[in-house]
Amino acid sequence: MPPNNDGFLHEYANVNGLRYHYVRQGSGPPLLLIHGWPGFYYEWHLNIGPLSEHFDVVVPDMRGYAYTEKPDLKPEEGYRPADFAQDIRVLCDHLGWEKANIVSHDFGAIWVQQFARTYCDGLDKLVLFDPPYPGIGMRWMEVGHIPQIWYQLFHQLPWAEDLVGSSRKATDLYVRHFLSHWSFDKNLWSDEEIAEYVEAFSRPGAIRGGFNCYRAAFRGGWQLEGDPKIYTPTLILWGDSDAVLPLAWSDKL
Repeated sequence: MPPNNDGFLHEYANVNGLRYHYVRQGSGPPLLLIHGWPGFYYEWHLNIGPLSEHFDVVVPDMRGYAYTEKPDLKPEEGYRPADFAQDIRVLCDHLGWEKANIVSHDFGAIWVQQFARTYCDGLDKLVLFDPPYPGIGMRWMEVGHIPQIWYQLFHQLPWAEDLVGSSRKATDLYVRHFLSHWSFDKNLWSDEEIAEYVEAFSRPGAIRGGFNCYRAAFRGGWQLEGDPKIYTPTLILWGDSDAVLPLAWSDKL
């Protein structure tokens, strides 16, 4: 079960046959916050309160992650951008939202780009942080960039989740590495905050669910379908110190 002492309202919905967990707070225009990897709803825990003063904020754990159900499907059959985009549409229907504002990054930005292509009438405004997008092309796999994405190759190994999930200590070390490495302030994350991540990724199948997104990507499942133009008003913010997605890669937006 998710924590019940974090001050958020925890709810569940049946989304495409999966039990979806999400938190909700505030009132106003609909706002979805969509996590990436290694994320879940908690990555937004410092943002939910301030945003809830202006919006009806809903923050789900996406399929395969944390406290949401993990479909037992091949990565290329159940963890494609189209699968996540459809989940977002069904979740919005469950909430009674015809349109929503969406903020996302990382894998979430890929899923939301697919949502914008497929369900553009369901979007009001869109915000993306350092988004992977088709214009990056094969720069992703250039030799000099491999040290920044080694983990994506590691996630392809069939025993990767067994190693990372072999103990809570192993999970802690793995998650802690990325939270620290990807933060400008290497001491940003408290032990209590990291413990929330470890607890979420210790759920049965949660490590595999996240890794399956990378497996789907390497098996052609990263291809976005439909009109590549996004017609929704969109704000893109890009950190100038991002090593995985360098600012220079924003040149083809």
